[in-house]
Amino acid sequence: MLIFIGTAIILGAIYFLVKRKEARMVLFAAGLLMALIAGKPMAAFTAFTERMSTAGLIEAILSVMGFAFVMKYTKCDQQLVKLVAGGLKRFHLFLIPGATLATFAINIALPSAAGAAAAVGAILIPVLMGAGVSPAIAAAAVMAGTFGSNLNVGTAHNPFIAEIAKMSAMDVVKVHAFAHVLSVLIIAISLAVMAKVLKEDKGSKYISDVEEQETKLNILYAIMPVIPLIILVLGSTVIPSIQMSVPAAMLIGVILTLIVTRSNPTKVTQSFFDGMGKAYGDIMGIIIAAAVFVGGMTAIGLVDAFIEAMTNSPSIAKFAATFGPFVLAVISGSGDAATFAFNEAVTPFAEKFGISQVNMGSIALLSGALGRTMSPIAGAAIVCAGIAKVSPMELTKRNAPGIIIATIVSMIILL
Repeated sequence: MLIFIGTAIILGAIYFLVKRKEARMVLFAAGLLMALIAGKPMAAFTAFTERMSTAGLIEAILSVMGFAFVMKYTKCDQQLVKLVAGGLKRFHLFLIPGATLATFAINIALPSAAGAAAAVGAILIPVLMGAGVSPAIAAAAVMAGTFGSNLNVGTAHNPFIAEIAKMSAMDVVKVHAFAHVLSVLIIAISLAVMAKVLKEDKGSKYISDVEEQETKLNILYAIMPVIPLIILVLGSTVIPSIQMSVPAAMLIGVILTLIVTRSNPTKVTQSFFDGMGKAYGDIMGIIIAAAVFVGGMTAIGLVDAFIEAMTNSPSIAKFAATFGPFVLAVISGSGDAATFAFNEAVTPFAEKFGISQVNMGSIALLSGALGRTMSPIAGAAIVCAGIAKVSPMELTKRNAPGIIIATIVSMIILL
């Protein structure tokens, strides 16, 4: 009976997530309700308390978001986008896949799908349309690259998986980096083929109300967003002597940016800590709520039942880790809730199914991100569609084939 009630509550939670209700509220309420019905209310509160003070997660996630806010304040993010866009204009043949790859690369340094979509889309979508590309393909090309943030060491999911697998966030990125890069290549090529088939790659010139920014490019400003990533990658590979924590790299990036841009130190400091606060409220908030949700599932017996079912049939685990987060992300517009909940509940037991924890966590991360990239109600899709003045569903139609193929290929690679 408890399993039946718990399943009904989870279906209810999925319903409210699809209806775009506040994800933290839905996860917390569902978890608490299951714990109360199981007669173990403290299970929910204990999960809340334990997850809200997880050191490894807080350090990486908050410092990355703080750095991102500094990049926005100093307008270094805009200079990075302008630098990349300028290079793309010179290679018309590769304009469509190039826009996807450029967005992907920029999203690594600017780890916000909607934020990257707005910053990149405002410049690249008019550039594509001015070159004769249809508005739908132009918007889809930018949207298709908005999952690059998963290669940023400090992005929420990497330290989360690292905490479970007892390894560094950089090592987690190394595990799924190839699958991520191959996925964006598959999607970019698929979209270029789609544009060719639909004859939307070389049409008449499209008029756009969005004006390209004419500000002069500042190379020093443009490289500031990637400084921390360069430090972290070099430190974990060819120059181990400079290996350091994610917060240290982000702080060095902030200091160098302050020197290069000669910005107001007070405003830079405020921006950094505002970003940290935003990160705790928005990102850590979902992680904490997901922990309460899983705490309730554990209390009511659902986690044990799910683990037992997958232990008896390990193949189910591969499909559940891949298509569970993927499908929910498509229909809800967010992959975070499903991915965090899955990794909290199932990934710690991955070895029972013959899968390593880091690989299971990585496929849940990637499939959730790909599902969100295909969703017509994702924030980034709405932003891109708005700039191009088309329906978000038009983006989904064009990106879906490549994303589905990329998801299946990623499952084969990682599992």
